[in-house]
Amino acid sequence: MCGIVGYIGKRESYPILIKGLKRLEYRGYDSAGVALQNSNGELNVYKTKGKVSNLEEFCSDKNVSGTVGIAHTRWATHGEPSSRNAHPHYSESRNLAIIHNGIIENYADLKKKLQEKGVVFRSDTDTEVLVQFVEYVQKRKNLDLLTAVQLVLHEVIGAYAIALLDKRNPDMIIAARKQSPLVVGVGKDEFFLGSDASPIIEYTDQVVYLEDGNIAIMERGKELRVVNIHNVSLSPEVKTVDISLGQIEKGGYPHFMLKEIFEQPECITNCMRGRVNVEANNVTLSAVIDFKKELLEAKRIIIVACGTSWHAGLIGKQLIENFCRIPVEVEYASEFRYRNPVVGKDDVVIAISQSGETADTLAAVELAKQNGAFIYGICNAIGSSIPRATHTGSYIHVGPEIGVASTKAFTGQVTVLAMLALALGKEKGTIAEADYLNIVQELASIPEKMKEVLKLNERIADLSQIFTYARNFLYLGRGFSYPVALEGALKLKEISYIHAEGYPAAEMKHGPIALIDSDMPVVVIATHNNMYEKVLSNIQEVKARKGRVIALVTKGDDTISRIADEVIELPDTLECLEPLIATIPLQLMAYHVAVCKGKNVDQPRNLAKSVTVE
Repeated sequence: MCGIVGYIGKRESYPILIKGLKRLEYRGYDSAGVALQNSNGELNVYKTKGKVSNLEEFCSDKNVSGTVGIAHTRWATHGEPSSRNAHPHYSESRNLAIIHNGIIENYADLKKKLQEKGVVFRSDTDTEVLVQFVEYVQKRKNLDLLTAVQLVLHEVIGAYAIALLDKRNPDMIIAARKQSPLVVGVGKDEFFLGSDASPIIEYTDQVVYLEDGNIAIMERGKELRVVNIHNVSLSPEVKTVDISLGQIEKGGYPHFMLKEIFEQPECITNCMRGRVNVEANNVTLSAVIDFKKELLEAKRIIIVACGTSWHAGLIGKQLIENFCRIPVEVEYASEFRYRNPVVGKDDVVIAISQSGETADTLAAVELAKQNGAFIYGICNAIGSSIPRATHTGSYIHVGPEIGVASTKAFTGQVTVLAMLALALGKEKGTIAEADYLNIVQELASIPEKMKEVLKLNERIADLSQIFTYARNFLYLGRGFSYPVALEGALKLKEISYIHAEGYPAAEMKHGPIALIDSDMPVVVIATHNNMYEKVLSNIQEVKARKGRVIALVTKGDDTISRIADEVIELPDTLECLEPLIATIPLQLMAYHVAVCKGKNVDQPRNLAKSVTVE
């Protein structure tokens, strides 16, 4: 959940580290800090509560010289956000400094043992236990830093990505990972370190994605070395990163979230490129070609995901069951991994995660693999942990998503699920040829229809000002639109801090209708599909209780527009593809409500982009 940056080379490290922290701030923004090795043999640690800008201000009169450094932006787990608990953490002697992403589960036992040995702690974090333990082992056994780190990691239970500096060896950074991402950038006579590639790509496109159990030794003037905790040398694979600098900058937009909402037509085009052919009459997924037998023989499909990805999975369930006639279950990964699920060799498990690092989803993947299931990953981040852990899968190819509230990743996930369902349905012969062609052609037209919806931005901005007073929202939908209602409610909660609930429209009268009054805005997805008349009845029920209805309708609708308080007209599309269209105005409405309320939409409180801890 935290952001890690490191540099060793010939340049001044501080500007590189600060710029890197700003690019990783979506991973955590409770506090930030840097540790810098300078030519005078000093190891200086500066840290403060708040955002990276607070750290810059704090360092304005400090000695920030040095060509070796590590830096961190924190999302608090153990210990409240404070300068005391911010990273980096010194060891007791201040010879070592560490930064850490993850959770050390047995930190309390380790801390107690170290305190009994006389070690004095300065923070409430699990991270400080690591650096104090490393120093204790170093002193007791007279070891070099690498060996001490290896011994300590044998004793640690939990997830970690760490980087350490040793004042006595100022030309080296040691980094290690387990269940938490870490990337080494390889430049000319220099190395970079990051939780992902975003702080690295400005300087080099050559990277090494560390695997679980890997330890990287970055030394000035030497080749990159990678070993494991048993000190076995490994041969790291250097990969080329296909991310441009423009993708991780705002490009003139006031917020990353708005930029990413407007990128969706291009992103979905990229997602379909090479998969939906130019004539729009066929879908080809390499995973379906290469693993046809495993996928076609599945007796059941289980989708595991968290948050927005779980909502995409609910849509995927309907797509796969409709087109492929295979039963599908959708599970919260966090629940799936702990309830002793019945899963075996006849099951296909689809794991969905934007980052590819979601801890609960990754653990669910490992559990399903142990039980013999075939695993299909749907991710955005190339080279991340989940794609490496799965048998096959599909990247969504929507580019880096920086805004904490997911937007383009959601529509990318739904697009991949639609293509997967179509490709499997055709192979199984469970979808009629005419229906297949019609859906593929309509899918190819979705980016243009998204552009039409985005033209409503100003109208939605004006509409959003009306509803900033609200303390509660209700979102209603049916069929394919029910998960869209859930996603719309989640977006509003995440960035505006207004309580919102998504509900199946027909279930409203089984409880939530008691909440409806003249102060309750009710967003209803009421496009012209098979359940139009049913949803119309639900709207009338809301209006009878004086609820204020904001309806998403198909362009040209003249029935609901006479009943609803506000109407947003959407281009017509097939019911199974409506989520790709209907979700955009809900993203825009959440964004504009939050902006009107003065909220930080890119960095909402208490949230971080990539949930790499439980």
